[in-house]
Amino acid sequence: MYLRNNNANRVAIIGASGYGGIQCLRLLNEHPQFEVTFLGGYKTASKNWNELAPFLQLNDNQIIQAPDPDLIAEKADFALLCLPNGLSSSLTPELLKRGLRIVDLSADYRYRSLEQWSEFYSLEAQKLNRTDNTLCAEAIYGIPEWNQQEITNAKLVACPGCFPTAGLLPLMPFVKQGLVENEGIIIDAKSGTSGGGRNPKEHLLLAECSEAISPYGVIGHRHTSEIEQQLEFISGQKIQIQFTPHLVPMVRGLLSTTYCRLRDPGLTAEDCRTVIEAVYRDKSTIEILPVGIYPSTKWVRYTNKILISIQVDKRNGRLIILSVIDNLIKGQSGQAIQNLNLMAGLNHELGLPLLTYYP
Repeated sequence: MYLRNNNANRVAIIGASGYGGIQCLRLLNEHPQFEVTFLGGYKTASKNWNELAPFLQLNDNQIIQAPDPDLIAEKADFALLCLPNGLSSSLTPELLKRGLRIVDLSADYRYRSLEQWSEFYSLEAQKLNRTDNTLCAEAIYGIPEWNQQEITNAKLVACPGCFPTAGLLPLMPFVKQGLVENEGIIIDAKSGTSGGGRNPKEHLLLAECSEAISPYGVIGHRHTSEIEQQLEFISGQKIQIQFTPHLVPMVRGLLSTTYCRLRDPGLTAEDCRTVIEAVYRDKSTIEILPVGIYPSTKWVRYTNKILISIQVDKRNGRLIILSVIDNLIKGQSGQAIQNLNLMAGLNHELGLPLLTYYP
């Protein structure tokens, strides 16, 4: 039996010094309804936050602490887990036992079965002896503009990856309504280097990636299965996509271009824009651009917004969907806080930036 403090909306950030954790802390530091009461980390435990991150000074200058479940439960009601794939699953069951509600930014609970996760994250699975298949089945895949009620009632929310966020939000309305064919869907996406995380990696060195654009994970990228799972869930049909990510020499930003064939080739771009606008008309985090205006990643930098543009190629009846997000905000920490807002009974957009800094 764990005695809980009844103070509301206290948040622990575990993995606070990574890119995801830093963004979450920056956003929550100015949030009107949440207070960050615990900063956790493994490699950074016992370090002073203001010395570790002088660019993001905190008034209370917390000490990063090892993620002890009892201590976290004593100090927080919610936990944002900004940890590498595999680590979250070792902490989540213990936190749930102690009554915390969790938003997980890793991939540990994005799949609806442990078998699926183990297939696509085989290296992580080999190092762990996970037995939490029930939690995988119970976790809610958190797309705030799509399944708001489920998120509101959830104890565990799995945040989508940045590529799935940019690809799924504009595509789901058309798949759900059966307006596009299930075969031949292609998603071509390009992301900034921050998507690779903060740990040093050779291919992300300036000398390696500057003045160049390069594809990776051309066949079998993990996000392919994540996107397919969600599309199959909302359509009730088997769907296979072709997904190719590319690395672009910029720090943040993600552009996704999706190609799919319309079931009714007589539909125009304006018709398709009307469809998606009707689905998202009351969501200020989603903006549908006029036909013929195509988005730039710079238009959404530092915001929790996705811009979507619709076009139709009348020669072949193909729908072309373009979308842009800030991969660290809408594609990661901002979406996590949207989910956190809903779990706390708040408006999902509360405390999140929607206006870009331009240029």
